[in-house]
Amino acid sequence: MRIHPLALTLLLLPVAACTGAATPAAADTAAAPAVEAGATPVAQAADTQVLPRMRVHKTATCGCCGKWVEHMQRDGFEVETIDVDDLAAVKTRLGVPDAMASCHTAEIDGYFVEGHVPAADVRRLLAERPDARGIAAPGMPMGSPGMEMPDGRSQAYTVELVANDGTHRPFAEHPAR
Repeated sequence: MRIHPLALTLLLLPVAACTGAATPAAADTAAAPAVEAGATPVAQAADTQVLPRMRVHKTATCGCCGKWVEHMQRDGFEVETIDVDDLAAVKTRLGVPDAMASCHTAEIDGYFVEGHVPAADVRRLLAERPDARGIAAPGMPMGSPGMEMPDGRSQAYTVELVANDGTHRPFAEHPAR
């Protein structure tokens, strides 16, 4: 049995508790590896985990979406943002169930990431590679990445794994603070 290098890297890293706070960017990062012809463009995080490029669909006026993008970039993701007028069309194309909807939708390595999902959950998704459409933090949970409160409070929320048939189940639990 062969273990994907990304999965091995994540297994060897300590898992940080979900704090909802942004992860500080590293002062220096390694140069990104060369991209082979036809390969997915990648970013390289400070911990040397190679990450696929993320594409985020959002409206031009949403401030919390921009803060979530900054959270992902601080965690080492290369993010392309696309301002759209019709997010519903993007969600329909990617198979995001209405009950899982939020204010922005990302695409990464064949999955969707809906809403204010912490970077650690996206890394876990990429490492585990479940047979699914993607993950979602439905609504706009207070204290989630991009929705931080000045006093640091957050509500409890669940990131859901959306199966290919549209059903969902808990993927990660984030407690209130």
